[in-house]
Amino acid sequence: MIRNSKILMNKLKRIGLGQITSTNNKEDNFRKCKEMIEKAVENKVNLFCLPECFAFISGGIHQFESRDNAEYLDQKGGIIERYKDLAKQNNIWLSLGGFHEKILDDPNDMIYNTHLIIDSNGVIVCEYRKMHLFDVDIPSKGVKMNESKVVKGGNDLVVCDSPVGKLGLSICYDLRFPELYLSLRRMDAQILLVPSAFMKSTGEAHWKPLLQARAIENQTYVIAAAQTGDHHSKRSSYGHSMIIDPWGKVLHDLPDNLNDIAFVDIDLDYISTCRENIPVFNHKKLNNYKI
Repeated sequence: MIRNSKILMNKLKRIGLGQITSTNNKEDNFRKCKEMIEKAVENKVNLFCLPECFAFISGGIHQFESRDNAEYLDQKGGIIERYKDLAKQNNIWLSLGGFHEKILDDPNDMIYNTHLIIDSNGVIVCEYRKMHLFDVDIPSKGVKMNESKVVKGGNDLVVCDSPVGKLGLSICYDLRFPELYLSLRRMDAQILLVPSAFMKSTGEAHWKPLLQARAIENQTYVIAAAQTGDHHSKRSSYGHSMIIDPWGKVLHDLPDNLNDIAFVDIDLDYISTCRENIPVFNHKKLNNYKI
């Protein structure tokens, strides 16, 4: 099933997203993503977005599994080379959010969690390294995650020009830090990309309101491609990939456990309309806020 929402069809800027259940089987993940990209191409999508961990998600074997399966961005015959070929062959832009990137000569053998934009010529035009890392230890609930043990945080904010507008890049846990998105908006972002793999418990409580808040407060579209379903016996993702407009209206909300695509035709003029109706960025007192 393919879901489509049309907004002011005189403006043909079509963005799509894919919702998948990745595993530690790279070939199977690539096959699923390739099929989704081909569907997107059939439906004339200009930019197609895949979720965090699109290429690989830990099988729960050991805590360094993601690191051991990481690759360099320019690795000969690597997974990113295959996606670059897909983009070029299909004349489509790709947002690949949450790739385990090897760091050359890192003394601690760390990796980056990297969001890539690949253009329709198969060229990487933007790279964002996840800034906010998820470390939590709740003994009473038996929950312990330590992303920073394996992943090195990035420092650079990234806004990327594309045929569909200016893209503000982020990944998953970044969503909880509104200052990041405020900064992206101040860098003229029109569309916020939030590829994610939210856990079910936090997803049910916070996913939708956080996405709507980022859309409303920055008056931007939000495109949030998400992992869904059971990856292995100890890890499940919430799903509910969403596309939200600058007024906060949810245009798409893919059901949990559904591997599918959705797309919309967006009109950048609508962003201007929302910003004119409520010109909050003209009224901000940035010098007065102490953060």
